Order: sequence, then C-alpha cells, then structure tokens
Amino acid sequence: MWVEFNALADESKIWIYQASRSFTDVELQELEMSLKNFVDNWAAHGTGLKASFLIKYKRFIILGVDAASAQASGCSIDTSVRFIQELETKYAVDLLDKMNVTFKQGEYLAYKPLIDFKKLVKNKSVSGKTIVFNNLVNIKKELETDWEIPLEESWHNRFL
Repeated sequence: MWVEFNALADESKIWIYQASRSFTDVELQELEMSLKNFVDNWAAHGTGLKASFLIKYKRFIILGVDAASAQASGCSIDTSVRFIQELETKYAVDLLDKMNVTFKQGEYLAYKPLIDFKKLVKNKSVSGKTIVFNNLVNIKKELETDWEIPLEESWHNRFL
C-alpha cells in the first residue's frame, strides 16, 4: 500500500535506480502514476507492503519499503526489478546498470560510465570535493546523510 515517502521509518529499506538520462516532464507524470500504482499493489507473500517512491532530479527512482510493517521478500524484490526493467524498455533508458556514476557539475548532473569517470578524476576534471551520488545506500536515513557526498567521502575515493 502506498504511503508518503516521508511517512516511511528511517530504517526502511530503499533501492536507488539512476537513469542514463533525465526524464521529460511528460515522462515524469507517467512515471508518477506508474510508480504509485506499482507500490500500491506491491506485496510479499500476499501481504501488502507499506511502500513509497521518490523521483529525484528527474533522474533517480527511489523505492522504499517500511520493514516494520512487512519485509520485502525475494519474490517481491524480483517483482520490483521486473517493473524497473519494464520502465527501461518503455522509456529507452538504463536504470539497472550499476557501472555508471552520476555527479554534480555546478547545478547540472553528469552521468558517465565508470571508466570515463576514472579518467576525469585522473586528469583532475573532478576533484575530491565533487559531489557524487552513492547509490549503495540502502536505508532511508542514509539517503539524507550518505547519498549526495563529496567524492573523497564516497566509495569512489579509491580513484583519487
């Protein structure tokens, strides 16, 4: 059952999917409806999940499940991945490729394959202060504290 994202407990499990491009305003409207319908009907072993979603920067889809009410199971997680794959096909966008990095360049977001990002670090086009998106965070509380962080504080710091 869908709830406001802010209503999810801080320890709620989250999954972050970064898009290979920004969604258009029309696509965002469609996405909102599709995501709300999906989380409204998302279930684990027949029990509805207290779930929500966020779309950030027209580029990130964040799904969340309040584990205090019911935990997402392997089957329900598989269902969410199939749903994300359907979105990939519908919008001709990558959402599941974890070998890409999104980072801030001023007020803009850049999206690069990891190999290209390493080159940017090496030639000093990005620095330790560059804000990167750490899509490995997996609870709601970490989304606020550990998602948008300087490269030097992220797992990406090994490229410095």
